[in-house]
Amino acid sequence: MEILFLGTGTSTGVPSLCCDCEVCLSQDPRNKRLRSSILVRNKDHTILVDTSTDLRQQCLLHGIKNIDTVLYTHHHADHVHGIDELRSFNFFNKTALPIYGNAQTLRHLNINFSYIFGKAEQVGGGIPQLVPTQLEDKTYDFGGIPVIPLDIQHGKLIINGFRFKDCAYITDCSGIPNTTWKKLRGLKVLILNALGFKPHSTHFNLSQALEAAKSINAERTILTHINHHFDHEKVTHDLPERVELAIDGMRITP
Repeated sequence: MEILFLGTGTSTGVPSLCCDCEVCLSQDPRNKRLRSSILVRNKDHTILVDTSTDLRQQCLLHGIKNIDTVLYTHHHADHVHGIDELRSFNFFNKTALPIYGNAQTLRHLNINFSYIFGKAEQVGGGIPQLVPTQLEDKTYDFGGIPVIPLDIQHGKLIINGFRFKDCAYITDCSGIPNTTWKKLRGLKVLILNALGFKPHSTHFNLSQALEAAKSINAERTILTHINHHFDHEKVTHDLPERVELAIDGMRITP
């Protein structure tokens, strides 16, 4: 199984528009971050987690021509607004795509993208052919990849992280419910959000992410969903052992 980091940035991406800070003006490619998303695949199946605002660019950069399953963490814009790009995979692979999310996520997708999930006024250039399914509290098998949905606190919302074999992907997290902790035992890799240095109402900051990572005690922790206050080289220098910052295009085989 391989995990490809399609994007590792927060909702604005890095660099942020209209910003002249040191990180946004940096020439270090590690400080260039598209909106957060990962691709999980083995030889038989490809899972996309979230259709980020940058999905088209991400697919072109990495030559992605096939997606079998889409998992949504939640319905916020930076995680879903690339949804229309899925129609290209319908056209060229001649199949509808199954998408999964919790009840809240699917409800908001239905409202915000009514032209896809409702009755379209006109088809025009085409409409994504998607088959939504509500996530259940069970272990799924997608082409030989075991997937366990994880309930995660995101401010006032309960959203989803996912465990893929011995790797967990948790983004937009401000807290981990008691029922989820037991599902995080024995991880080889933890991918966890660390928005920035300052406290935030809906995301872990760096100190909170490090505290959670210490409690989970995975063999390797990779921090993602990063804002423009993190200079990659400077922050990396101060991280504890077994903790690192994600980079766009990073590939791991947990």
